[in-house]
Amino acid sequence: MTGRGPTRRPAPRRRWPAAVLVALVVQVVSALLVIANVGFSILGAAPMAWIVYELTELLAVLGLVLGMALGAVALRASLLRAQEAEKRLRAAQAAFADLLAQRFAAWGLTPAERDVALFAIKGLSTAEIAGLRGTSEGTVKAQTAAIYRKAGVAGRPQLLSLFIEELVGDGPPEGVASPGQAGAA
Repeated sequence: MTGRGPTRRPAPRRRWPAAVLVALVVQVVSALLVIANVGFSILGAAPMAWIVYELTELLAVLGLVLGMALGAVALRASLLRAQEAEKRLRAAQAAFADLLAQRFAAWGLTPAERDVALFAIKGLSTAEIAGLRGTSEGTVKAQTAAIYRKAGVAGRPQLLSLFIEELVGDGPPEGVASPGQAGAA
């Protein structure tokens, strides 16, 4: 891997399906015809022939029906995408919880240190962690120091980066102990 960081591909442009474009055109034409019909009626201009009026109304209804059908299809597709995203999120959360458990076990953290490490990873301050755990800030500071020592990191940013690096697939940063190396130090 080069030192330039990960490369990102541009998001693919979404193309509108032909059915959506046809329905949109039918709806626009329908709306214009209905507006023209109402305008002619208001202005007292020569009314449309009966057959033209009926075709206009039929086209407007067809546009509405197409809009409803495509709206239903789009809603269904959106709900399916949301369900898939929710399923992936739950899988990612479970994988992250497993990663935390593996790392904490490899580092030999006590239950109290596990709690403090989790709160630290979540971004809570020392005072907030102490308040949640019902301990003094000094105790939390001693526990975080032990966590950093066991993990082979210098502080919270490096601790967090261990997990971020693992999740993005690059492994631990250079000079930071991986779980297998942490116990050997």
